Amino acid sequence: MRTALYVRVSTQGEDQDPELQLKPMRKYCIARFMTIAGEYIDIGQSGAKDSRPELNLLMEVARKRQIDCILVWKIDRFGSSQKHLVTLLEELKGTGVAAISYKENIKLSTASGRLQMSILSTMAEFEREFLEERVKTVIAQARDKEIKISRKGIAPTQRKQIIETAEQRPDLSIRELAKRVKQSRTAVFKTLLNFRAGKYDKDGCLYEPPICL
Repeated sequence: MRTALYVRVSTQGEDQDPELQLKPMRKYCIARFMTIAGEYIDIGQSGAKDSRPELNLLMEVARKRQIDCILVWKIDRFGSSQKHLVTLLEELKGTGVAAISYKENIKLSTASGRLQMSILSTMAEFEREFLEERVKTVIAQARDKEIKISRKGIAPTQRKQIIETAEQRPDLSIRELAKRVKQSRTAVFKTLLNFRAGKYDKDGCLYEPPICL
């Protein structure tokens, strides 16, 4: 059986290495005498997108009947939503191409498999939408309270305290200043270094790139 492997990772990094998905999938194929006809890998592609470069290419190969089966890592790695999954599977059914989810161990072309797919994809979609709503709520609350949000390091309000204290008490050493503002010596040193280099304003926000809301 000519089998295509499909994986998707949201970002590129050690914890998002496609090989972590591909290695067990290859072993799965070898154990079942399935011929690997190709590997399709979408990197940096959100699960909310219906259109992805490698997925589009994979579906084109399926339409041409150049494969017999698609092995995906997980259901939520394949379709962006339940509606998208149903559309993909209906198209595969029309071309006679089977689909299998490795992690859930589900053959998506069977009736029971489609039922399990429906349940799991609905849960994954709900979880994604719930997290998106939580992020929006946190940002909205921060804006209402006029909180300046930093993408990394200590908060701008904490940097502002370091800068103000350093200007008021230039006689303090880094160690003494860190103890007074209750921050690490590294955080104090880097904040003052960046402030004196013109990277921070007196409110503790970066000029470049702009990261304050």
